[in-house]
Amino acid sequence: MVEYKWIALSNTTIGTLMAGIDGTIVLISLPAIFRGLSIDPLTSFQYLLWILFGYSLVTSVLLVSFGRISDMYGRVRLFNLGFVIFTVGSLLCAVTPNTGDLGASELIAFRIIQGIGGAFLFANSAAILTDAFPENERGKALGINITAVIAGSIVGLVLGGILALYDWRYIFLVSVPVGAVGTVWSYAKLKEIATRRKNQKLDIWGNATFGGGLTLLLIGVTYALNPYGTSSMGWGNPWVIGSLAAGFALLAAFPFVERRVSDPMFRLDLFRNRMFTAANIAGFLASMGRGGVQIMLIILLQGIWLPLHGISYQSTPFWAGIYMIPMILGFVIMGPLSGFLSDKYGARLFATAGMVVTAGTFLALSLLSYDFSYPTFAIIIFVMGIGGGMFAAPNTASIMNSVPAEDRGAASGMRATLQNTGQTVSLAIFFTVIVTGLSSSLPTALSNAMTSAGVPQLAGAFTSISPTSALFSAFLGYNPVQSILALPQLASVVAQIPQSALASLEGQTFFPNAIAPAFISALDLSFYIGAALSIAAAVASLLRGKKYMYRAKVPESQVPASAPLTPEAKPTSSGTPSTEQGPT
Repeated sequence: MVEYKWIALSNTTIGTLMAGIDGTIVLISLPAIFRGLSIDPLTSFQYLLWILFGYSLVTSVLLVSFGRISDMYGRVRLFNLGFVIFTVGSLLCAVTPNTGDLGASELIAFRIIQGIGGAFLFANSAAILTDAFPENERGKALGINITAVIAGSIVGLVLGGILALYDWRYIFLVSVPVGAVGTVWSYAKLKEIATRRKNQKLDIWGNATFGGGLTLLLIGVTYALNPYGTSSMGWGNPWVIGSLAAGFALLAAFPFVERRVSDPMFRLDLFRNRMFTAANIAGFLASMGRGGVQIMLIILLQGIWLPLHGISYQSTPFWAGIYMIPMILGFVIMGPLSGFLSDKYGARLFATAGMVVTAGTFLALSLLSYDFSYPTFAIIIFVMGIGGGMFAAPNTASIMNSVPAEDRGAASGMRATLQNTGQTVSLAIFFTVIVTGLSSSLPTALSNAMTSAGVPQLAGAFTSISPTSALFSAFLGYNPVQSILALPQLASVVAQIPQSALASLEGQTFFPNAIAPAFISALDLSFYIGAALSIAAAVASLLRGKKYMYRAKVPESQVPASAPLTPEAKPTSSGTPSTEQGPT
């Protein structure tokens, strides 16, 4: 008979594999989605943001609450429910009935349903594995599970590029059979083995305060990326400022609320544990540093490097995904290995080294020109993947090993919430840095490029274009120059331009060469920020202490007289058995 721990690993791995496929398959297929919905990328940036971020925003907000509810009512029960909801959400995305603004809104709503299912899956997968595996194998199990997300990313990149050639709806149908198999397998084989405290009450005020605060905070960050008035960003929008202020206020009130309820949604005293606190801070900082790098590099490839190397704008999304595979391979190789080694030697060495390696690769990327040699680029992002793999599994295992069995769902939810929130904040930071940099330099660069091309009469039209719109047109596989020249108000001007000049403007190399210097200058600054955040994550990781496993309180009267009082079993003065590094 197959041991239950492997059954649990297979179930949770199907869930994370499905999530990994969904993440990159949507990213790489956005051009096909926008064309299929008949959405103009120059005027519909808000839809792009919500199709990308709506899923992660909902997931981030619900993770801790769902983790706590799972601790109360059963992790397996709610994990199984997550499979069902995610599968239904995927099917709804595939059958989105309308096009245009209504169709985009429907797709965003269906992605949110996917996010609810994903929150149930993510909140419980690490806790289920921690319950099923002995402490000396958890790093290996979590490493395999986390690697499944990355392996799913590779599958998503390839499938997205292929399926988008036929119909964008197919990219969501991919998750349906995987979800159906996972649902049947989970309901048939998973069983509740977790420790649960009885007679607990749902913490309504805690959930409302934390969920509401995080929702307002992430919505504010998301809308800050939209242009506002004459500004290329929305940080000055009163609604954004109000949303951020209200979100921070509610999150600041959360600890005070939790101290006054009998059954808090999250035990704040877990943060007294040095391992738990340091590992979560390290994970949050790592996500802030690395969360936005993949999409930034994809924009670099799609908007500049690939067109300069002869790839049409329609094909750049697919090839950008292919050219990013070395990063994913590095993670796939190192993820399980570092998890296995951390079971023996502890997480601190591997997690800290992983963040140092990541910081080094950020600095290496900043040394590249926009017309870089691909082998050099591939090596750097491969090593970046190695660094991420060194960090992820050991850090997750150390968090899950440091909490009581009955709190693993909430702890897993908090870990995933901090990670997802860090990724969203990272995207906001990277986009803000790049768009701000482009706002100051792009108009002049485009004006000079138009003058050099012999069409100074178009300079005004191109200098008025939003950097955000230009950037995301390229990201979505559109040639921004062609989109601008097709504007009705420019018809009379365009009619007077020689066809040879128009052909030059609409060619693959004009826009990349015009935007590249300004973009690279801003991108380098974001790389420096990523390196600094990675170093900060390394410092936090280093402060976690030595290897630590939580031990439940064992009264001295229950310790057999003949049992040797080893460092792992000997009760402390407070009744909590000590380990190599206990809570502070």
